[in-house]
Amino acid sequence: MAQDDFPGWHGTTIIGVKKGGEVVIAGDGQVSLGQTVIKGTARKVRRLSPGGFDVVAGFAGSTADAFTLLERLEAKLEATPGQLQRASVELAKDWRTDKYLQKLEAMLIVTDGSELLVITGAGDVLEPEHDVAAIGSGGNYALAAARGMIDSDRDAEGVARDAMAIAADICVYTNGNLTVEKISK
Repeated sequence: MAQDDFPGWHGTTIIGVKKGGEVVIAGDGQVSLGQTVIKGTARKVRRLSPGGFDVVAGFAGSTADAFTLLERLEAKLEATPGQLQRASVELAKDWRTDKYLQKLEAMLIVTDGSELLVITGAGDVLEPEHDVAAIGSGGNYALAAARGMIDSDRDAEGVARDAMAIAADICVYTNGNLTVEKISK
C-alpha cells in the first residue's frame, strides 16, 4: 500500500476540566483506521508519579509517539520535581528543536491538580481559558459542551463526563468508553 493510500488512524477525544479544587482528565477508548473501529477500549489517560508528585496526562495522536513524549515528560519531571510548567516548557523546547522529536505526531493535556496545560509539537505550552482544554478528533465538540456546563452545579468529573458523552454522540471517531482520572491539590 502506497503512503498516499493509507487511510490514516483516527480517534481520541481528551478533555481536561478544572473546577472546585480538582482537575479531571477524561479520554474515550476508540481507535479507528479509516472507517473501521480497530479498538474501542484504548486507555489514553495515564497517571504518572515522577519524584513522588502525581501528574495526570491524556494524549491524542499516535500512541507510540505519545508514549515517547510521556517518557520524556516523566524524565523532565524527575529533573524538576513538582514543577509541571517548567517540565512542560522543557519538553516543548526539545520537541520543537530535536530532529527526532519533531516527527512525533501527538498532543498532550497534563495536570498536577493545580495547573492544567496543553503541550503541542509546535512548541506551545498553553494554559486554557475558562479552565477547560480538549484535544483530538472530537475535542472541539467536547470543549464547546464543557464550556457550556462549566458554570453549572456539576463538579469537574460531571462536566467532563457529560461533555465527552456529547462529543461521542457527534464525532464518529469518539466513543463513550471513558477513562477518567481525577487529581486535586
